[in-house]
Amino acid sequence: MTEVMQTTRGPARRVMRGVVLGVALFALAACAERIRNHGYVPTDDDLSQITVGVDTRDTVEEVLGAPSTSGVADASGFYYVRSQFRHFAYLEPKEINRELVAVTFDGDGVVQNIERYGLEDGQTVVLSRRVTTNEGDGDGILQQLLRSLGNFVPSTL
Repeated sequence: MTEVMQTTRGPARRVMRGVVLGVALFALAACAERIRNHGYVPTDDDLSQITVGVDTRDTVEEVLGAPSTSGVADASGFYYVRSQFRHFAYLEPKEINRELVAVTFDGDGVVQNIERYGLEDGQTVVLSRRVTTNEGDGDGILQQLLRSLGNFVPSTL
C-alpha cells in the first residue's frame, strides 16, 4: 500500500514543481525591461547632404523624408523627433532619450538653419487649464426646459 502511495505522490509532486517553476519564470519574464523607440531622426550623413542657404523645403523632404511635424502657425520649419521609452513591469513608462532635429526655413522656403537637440535641452511645458464657467443660475437643462414651457405663447410662432 505504501508503494502505491509513493508512486502516485512522486509524479504529482513533479507536476506541481513544474507548475510553480513555470509561474515563477512567467512572473520573472513579465518584469523584464523593454525599450521602445518612437519617431525618426535623420543621421549626420543625411544632414550633411543639406546645404544651408541653397536647399528648399522640397529638397529637404526628398533627402530626409517627411518630417514628424512642421511649423503649425507659419510653416517655418520641419521637425524630426525620436524618443526612447523604458517600460519596466507595472511602472509607468519613462522617457530615457529624446532627440530633435529642427530644420528652419526663411520666408522663401530656403533652409535657414539646422539644429539638433537632446533630452537635456528640453524644457518642461506647463499647460494652462482653462475652464469655461457657466454663467447661468445653476439650474440644470431639464429645469430650464420645463420653466420655458410655461412661458410658451402660441401667437409668437
